[in-house]
Amino acid sequence: MTKKNKIGQKKSKNISKTVLQVFVSNSSKSFNYKQVASKLNLNDSKSRNEVIQAIAELKAMSKIEEVERGKYRVVPESDYYTGRIEITANGNGYVICDELEHDIYIPSRNVNKALNNDLVKVYVYSRKKNRKQEGDVIEILKRSKTEFVGVTELHENFAFVIPDDAKMYCDIFIAKENVVDVEDGDKVLASIIDWPEKSKNPFGKIMQVLGKPGDHDTEMHSILLEYGLPYKFPDEVEKFAENIPIEISEEEVKKRKDFREILTFTIDPKDAKDFDDALSFEVLENGNFKIGIHIADVSHYVKEKTLLDDEAYNRGTSVYLVDRVVPMLPEILSNNVCSLRPNEEKLTFSAVFEMDTKAHLVNQWFGRTVILSDHRFTYEEAQEIIEDSSELNNKDLTNAVLELDKLAKILRKQRMNKGAISFDKTEVKFDLDENFEPIGVYIKESKDANKLIEEFMLLANKKVAEFIGQKGGNPTKKTFVYRVHDEPNIDKLFALNGIIHKFGYSIDMRNKKGITQSLNKLLSDVHGKSESNMIETLTIRSMSKAEYTTENIGHYGLAFDYYTHFTSPIRRYPDVMVHRLLQHYLDGGKSPDQEMYEVHCQHSSEREVMATRAERDSIKYMQVKYMQDHDNQEFEGVISGVTEWGLYIEIIENKCEGLVRIKDIQSDFYIFDEKQYALVGQSTKEMYQLGDLVKVKVKNTDLEKKQLDFYLIE
Repeated sequence: MTKKNKIGQKKSKNISKTVLQVFVSNSSKSFNYKQVASKLNLNDSKSRNEVIQAIAELKAMSKIEEVERGKYRVVPESDYYTGRIEITANGNGYVICDELEHDIYIPSRNVNKALNNDLVKVYVYSRKKNRKQEGDVIEILKRSKTEFVGVTELHENFAFVIPDDAKMYCDIFIAKENVVDVEDGDKVLASIIDWPEKSKNPFGKIMQVLGKPGDHDTEMHSILLEYGLPYKFPDEVEKFAENIPIEISEEEVKKRKDFREILTFTIDPKDAKDFDDALSFEVLENGNFKIGIHIADVSHYVKEKTLLDDEAYNRGTSVYLVDRVVPMLPEILSNNVCSLRPNEEKLTFSAVFEMDTKAHLVNQWFGRTVILSDHRFTYEEAQEIIEDSSELNNKDLTNAVLELDKLAKILRKQRMNKGAISFDKTEVKFDLDENFEPIGVYIKESKDANKLIEEFMLLANKKVAEFIGQKGGNPTKKTFVYRVHDEPNIDKLFALNGIIHKFGYSIDMRNKKGITQSLNKLLSDVHGKSESNMIETLTIRSMSKAEYTTENIGHYGLAFDYYTHFTSPIRRYPDVMVHRLLQHYLDGGKSPDQEMYEVHCQHSSEREVMATRAERDSIKYMQVKYMQDHDNQEFEGVISGVTEWGLYIEIIENKCEGLVRIKDIQSDFYIFDEKQYALVGQSTKEMYQLGDLVKVKVKNTDLEKKQLDFYLIE
């Protein structure tokens, strides 16, 4: 075929695709060739002939049909799909659709103004087996977000906001009348108000000026607003909270079980201000223990269909950034009225268990209570008692901690034997000075005191879910909020197995029991090693994501058939729903509308994801800030990721991760080998492989993009 014919064939293919787009975008309408040409602004006879030819080709391919003489419309077939679009850094997209096995590839030219995570309708061109599915976005059904954080670029009669979000592929045009009280280079929150058909850029207005890029508060607020997480409460919500009656009346106490005389205490992080949960401990005459898990009775104060409830629902969760907590509830509730502070009477919702010394459950009770906490432990103080049997002035408190620790260890062992996965992932924490500058990094690990609280919270959550979800050992159909975790995707496990095999580890893929046992062995074996954080992270990514739903499928990671979130209503809205539903059923109420609760569950899951992303971004920001002062220092790191553009290196001592760009590796010309998770030198055949130990120095720190670049010391 001559070059000229190839060009002609390509042009014909392009015009056919363009013509098809006209029909697809107007799927309920019919057009003749003149109307199609007009929509494409093709007025000359040559172009019209090309349209006629394209229509004939599309008809022959059964893409369009003739509905009346000379008029055509797109063939209504199963080539239309709905899904969420994920935009890549280069502007292309992938639509994830539940009906299809593979994602639909959307080239940037066919994205048609869809933005990352929008709900879209797509037309798929190719659905052949073993061939990439490609399509066009033909309709945006729902925008994921319309507000973006970015930096202003002022011009004489207009402005642009350049979004921080790398997946936002176009700047936002701001007309002159919408440029108010903003300076060039300010970081702002901009809202898209229109996107004219022929405009490359959306039109917007500036909603809020956040400050100057690089300023600490500006960057923290930017992180929150980027994910639609407000950092302050509206005045009317604060006033509503301040006017809630907080006195505990004798009448209210009479409605509850009174635990004020029972030994009760809290164990929390040293910097905690909101205490969701307390434990009470009592030795019974028969030698058994009566253990109360007492949870702040938030639903007593936050009533349904009020301003305060609406705000808590919209937020969905508290957000924990490196330097602050952005609470779900105003401070008067989260840190004061509902917080189970020592030596203060508090209203609680409780799960009370009678257990023997072997942690066998003898009796259980659920209901509203009133407590008075005798003592507030930090995790460190409780750990000291467990490790050294250090006695407090109060011997009863010392004994309670030690006995509960023994029971917790039995409960944990029982859980592991039933197939629970032991994710004890380390957390990166920062020491901050008075100006929120990072002066140190430390790794926080879960110790026995943490696990003591964890096991009794898990027990309460599990037993509340069982109480509602099954009666007499049989499942019930009562509407309830479950926390579920599906089994891992087998393809992801095979991929994980391929990676860890290079380090001498493996996963037994023969059956469910083999998978869980080998996953636990893997997590135990890597603990404390240089590759531990990388492998733990990869293992977590291979798991399904936990979520809230009214459809119970159990919790794979915990090996529970029934599980919910009951224990943190100060900071999680689903727990508030669980408290309300539990009381409703205790009062003999009938099962409420499941559909409404399912919508609430989906919203809560989405807000949880947004909060997690914001928390990760704040950690990345602080890591970059910390590394700014270490630009002349050499660090040992492990290769935590390998891509076609370079190596991701995680510094072992502080878990900060940065990129060594492939162009900065000078010793050879390196190419990405996907099968070996490696960069391979073309001359020397030297390999930089996932998990290899290397040395790096800081090349560049970009606070705004939260990016670290390293030099590789070869």
